[in-house]
Amino acid sequence: MNNISELKSPAVFIGKQGNGIISFGSGQPDLPPPKEAIEGINIRSDLRYGLIQGEPKLRDSLSKEYPASAAENFVITNGASEALDLIFRAMDKGKVLLPKPYYYSYPEILKFSGMEPVYTELNKGRIDIDDFTEKVQDCKAALINSPSNPTGRVESIKTLKEIEKITKDLGIYVVSDEVYKDLIYERENYMIQGSHVITINSFSKTYAMCGVRVGYLWSNDMDIVNKVIEIKTHTSMNTNLVGQDMAINAMKAPKTYIEKQLEIWKQRRDIIYEGLINLGLDLWKPEGAFYVLPKVKNPRDTVWNLYKKYNVITYLGNWFGAPDRIRLSYALDIKEIEEGLKRIGRYLEEN
Repeated sequence: MNNISELKSPAVFIGKQGNGIISFGSGQPDLPPPKEAIEGINIRSDLRYGLIQGEPKLRDSLSKEYPASAAENFVITNGASEALDLIFRAMDKGKVLLPKPYYYSYPEILKFSGMEPVYTELNKGRIDIDDFTEKVQDCKAALINSPSNPTGRVESIKTLKEIEKITKDLGIYVVSDEVYKDLIYERENYMIQGSHVITINSFSKTYAMCGVRVGYLWSNDMDIVNKVIEIKTHTSMNTNLVGQDMAINAMKAPKTYIEKQLEIWKQRRDIIYEGLINLGLDLWKPEGAFYVLPKVKNPRDTVWNLYKKYNVITYLGNWFGAPDRIRLSYALDIKEIEEGLKRIGRYLEEN
């Protein structure tokens, strides 16, 4: 990159590493997947076409983790992103309510599918239920993400239950992106339920398998499930079978695997949060996932100069609908977090 005008999307940074770069950019776990994920994988047996909906063994395993579900309620996808894309292509066209700040791909996925994004502004990083209620009235669906990328905030159980009831009463879908549901520091996850609910998840974050690209959606609304399968038949077809085998195996890992990962994420959260606070930055304390969203002066200049002059990658808050902030992922080793904080401190002192 030679010009600040190149800061158009996260694509300018994704994959950049080495040469002394410290990247607080992409939210990719650096922790290892469970050893079970790669045990006994027979690649040669999985070079065929598979079922569009996904392999029965994986769907059956997933159904045991979700109350009132069966294997037929699931579709295995190429990551959570494909699941979102397929869902909104399968819906009647109209408006979809998004929390703002939002994950940077949400508005684009909606536009590609012919949907119109509308926004409910977050209050201190959480959904304002009054604003949500007002703006969701003429929408086809609401999309929520808790824990959130980019805020790291977790919605209260009270709020989630209210969203569950509001959307049910209106007869609209609520799409719950729960890719970080196992990475909550403050309480157990509460899963929104109902025939109008479509849940999204993947093996990328919980099991550190981002590049394997195995996600899924599940819903008790078989109409939406069948529409998704029909669309997928003509687009990506089956999700790769080796990845599905790895996903099945990963689910055999003991609960302690996730518990140990969570301890590491919480320790990193405390270090980066306290470090940024000590640098005088204003930010919400994450309660899940692995992101912080501090407010800074001149965010575009900050992101550009941190990269060009200090070898530090951060993401522009404007990509997430937060123009006065920058986003940092703490999915990296503690030593790198501490070094990155030192460089950010030098930048702030010199500017």
